[in-house]
Amino acid sequence: MSGRPEDVDVAFAFLVAAVLAWLLVPLAERLARRVGALDYPNERSIHSEPTPKLSGLAILIAVLVAGYLFLPWVPLTRAVLAGAIVIAVVGAIDDLFDLPAALKLLGQTAAAMFPVFNGVQVANFTLPFVGRVELDSVELFHAPLVGQVHLGHLLTVIGIVVVINIVNLIDGVDGLAAGVCVIAGATLAIVAVSLERTSAGVLAALAAGGALGFLRHGFPPASSFMGDTGSNLLGYLLGVVAIQGALKTNAVIALFFPLVILAVPLLDTGFVIAKRIKYRQPIYRADSWHFHHRMANIGFSQRRTLAYLYGWTLVLALLALALRFVPYSDDHGNFDALWTAVMIVFLLAAAAASVYLVVTLEILKLRTTRFRQLLGARGRPPDEAEVDAGVARELETGTFETVDPQTGEWSAVDPETGEFEAVRPPPG
Repeated sequence: MSGRPEDVDVAFAFLVAAVLAWLLVPLAERLARRVGALDYPNERSIHSEPTPKLSGLAILIAVLVAGYLFLPWVPLTRAVLAGAIVIAVVGAIDDLFDLPAALKLLGQTAAAMFPVFNGVQVANFTLPFVGRVELDSVELFHAPLVGQVHLGHLLTVIGIVVVINIVNLIDGVDGLAAGVCVIAGATLAIVAVSLERTSAGVLAALAAGGALGFLRHGFPPASSFMGDTGSNLLGYLLGVVAIQGALKTNAVIALFFPLVILAVPLLDTGFVIAKRIKYRQPIYRADSWHFHHRMANIGFSQRRTLAYLYGWTLVLALLALALRFVPYSDDHGNFDALWTAVMIVFLLAAAAASVYLVVTLEILKLRTTRFRQLLGARGRPPDEAEVDAGVARELETGTFETVDPQTGEWSAVDPETGEFEAVRPPPG
């Protein structure tokens, strides 16, 4: 299509992408089995059977077809979709051959450069008490093929690559990354349309629809995984939308939309990277410190884990929508008392959900589990100070211990090796 898309095209793009992805995933599964792109269970895995992992190709085709139908066929659209092809190909090669981290990063950067050097960049923004910050006025260097590189180019490429890896890192339990991307993509689409960025809204709808179509097959027990092919692609699309749809506006609050909507994967990634740095491990090394691993370690099923993390993401997405649509301020420093109170309710709800998941599920639930395990192993109530000290040690190190009720032997997943092994003799 040509010209500016209509708001209704956002809904049609979502539906077409969802249906196409849903229909094409079985074909991608067959291809994955034929070429040997299977995810075999290991010590970090939650699944127990070899599972095809190229279903991201179905999402790619759905995005390309729906994008051709509902996006204006201009150089920017062609650049964005070209970048989508590049990032999906990089992911597919990684799914097949397990690329080194440096090569994956290089491929992600190359893909991000397509939209950035064709107009999708943060050239300037406004900060409270600072004023307008011009990024495109800071020239860094001249590069072959792309020409002059400004600070805005560099920061935007980094931002898109960060979002790609955030989505990739949470793709560790059936349906988690896809479900989060459905919620995030749909929310970004609504925000983009409200800011009259309809093309960005269509692109967000493509990401949400493609993820939803895959989720029909990827919800536990999953028949296939989207692999790095899909997680990289969805992260790329959400990163581009965040820049094209929200950050390019002059509204100060628009700076925070992507941060709020993607808060759950951002927090998860930040937590994991902090742990890896603390224990002097490479930040790209896989481990069992993600939220979903920690929930599994304290007894959550995959579906219960998804329910909690989907719910948390949805609450934060509602907060982002409230920031956009609740008229609590006239943008000149004047606040409406009633609507400000409504906004405070949304903020408190989001804070309460975050505290509940991070504190209650990680500490109080774990404390109860450990108390019951020690009671069963010893036949008498354990000392509460011992339980508290053990829980604090587990949350600090990421090593989650368990005790066999028959033998009383303690064992745990070692954070250094990722292996499940005995760590000390039976208690008491």
